Amino acid sequence: MKILLVSPKYPDTFWNFRHALKFISKKASSPPLGLLTLSSMLPIEWKRKLVDLNVHALKNDDILWADYVFIGAMSVQADSANAIIQRCKELKAKIVGGGPLFTSDPDPYMHLDHLVLGEAEITFPHFLADLIHKCPKKIYRSSKYAEMRLSPPPDYSLIKASSYAQLSIQFSRGCPYNCDFCQITALLGRKVRVKSSHQILHELSNIYDTGYRGNVFFVDDNFIGNRHLLKTSLLPDIIQWNRNLDHPFTFTTEASIDLAGDKELLGLMAEAGFEKVFVGIETPDELSLKECDKTLNIKYNLVDSVEVIQSSGIEVSAGFIVGFDSDSPSIFQRQIDFIQQSGIITAMVGLLNAPNRTPLYQRLKKEGRILQNSGGDNTDYSMNFIPRMNKELLLKGYQQILDGIYSSKAFYTRLKKFLTEFNPCATNKRHLNREGILALLRSVFYIGILSKGRVYYWKLFWWSLLRRPDMFPMAITYSIYGYHFRKVYRIGS
Repeated sequence: MKILLVSPKYPDTFWNFRHALKFISKKASSPPLGLLTLSSMLPIEWKRKLVDLNVHALKNDDILWADYVFIGAMSVQADSANAIIQRCKELKAKIVGGGPLFTSDPDPYMHLDHLVLGEAEITFPHFLADLIHKCPKKIYRSSKYAEMRLSPPPDYSLIKASSYAQLSIQFSRGCPYNCDFCQITALLGRKVRVKSSHQILHELSNIYDTGYRGNVFFVDDNFIGNRHLLKTSLLPDIIQWNRNLDHPFTFTTEASIDLAGDKELLGLMAEAGFEKVFVGIETPDELSLKECDKTLNIKYNLVDSVEVIQSSGIEVSAGFIVGFDSDSPSIFQRQIDFIQQSGIITAMVGLLNAPNRTPLYQRLKKEGRILQNSGGDNTDYSMNFIPRMNKELLLKGYQQILDGIYSSKAFYTRLKKFLTEFNPCATNKRHLNREGILALLRSVFYIGILSKGRVYYWKLFWWSLLRRPDMFPMAITYSIYGYHFRKVYRIGS
């Protein structure tokens, strides 16, 4: 049996870093971890091929080669996935769909040959067994959640690691919190399920064996969901493993704001090589936090919490949202002030959307306010429901926030504040390797010469080189990030 695994293309968004990747000669941010895991579940004698459209073009010969085309996609990849499906149909290829795009709303995809929904560890073996016996069903689904200790290691042999800015790994699934706009608990539940420390070290060793060195992203939706295991097993084991191999990897992940209240955990994460954590801050407005059931954030002084995490040597990136029913026109400047004051460099500000299967979607549907399904990208200036605030005012205020944090002057001010105060762990400090030197030279050309905001690039360049030379590589990296954000958000200077 010949299986073609296809990952659709991501649109130009905040998260794909397309405009930044060209500085370091990378094709994509991260590989499709779900498809790599799926590959490890296939019978060993079957032939398999991965085409990640973010790295390579999909050729007709690829499709014609395969007995089955497996498409794994997230909602934001829907347009590309639909185009792939159309091509496969025209070439009479058999198609299997799986992943969040198909699981969250399978109805539009009932014309596919097969749908394997939910967590692959549960449903995919049943599909495979039926396929081997030549009696596969149309749809496979289950309300059960996978036992992570039985999840196979991703098949990193399918990718060229050098094509990606970072590689990825997963320790846990599920989140103990239930924010009303978030689809995670609907898809993966509230019980945090984890792999063993042995599994993670094995997967890290597999990545190491590819020759890759750099950042590894733990894709967990809340990495700190099982603190006991982190403190007693996983983090001490990673610390020792990383030390034995002279620190080949740094790590990033996602966590809730209560990480700031656990200094022991922060210290272990920093020592293990975690250099950045994404936190869902959402809004400084308490009424809006109550509205979306993110009451955890109300218990913490958010600016102080960011400072605590960053003082441990771990940088905070964060998500912010506008468009809550409780939001007043003052929220736009309040968001700007919060982001500038906190010194959060990578601030993903999006418009509220309501993915189906979320409590927010159900409420808005009852109120007759849902317009369409969410496209999965809350940074593309779209909303899938009728907001309480006048939409024209909301969009104008949204653009005000983006201009207020990503225009060259505002971004320079925030970045300088961050670089002045931040002290990463010694093992996490960045150095100008060959890749970094190329990025530096390209940044001089694209940002320092061609950009309208080039004066702020040179201010930061000379300030960091003279005042914080140890942070100079980070200053260049984030100058490139700022370039990407201005491109995505269409900010002129």
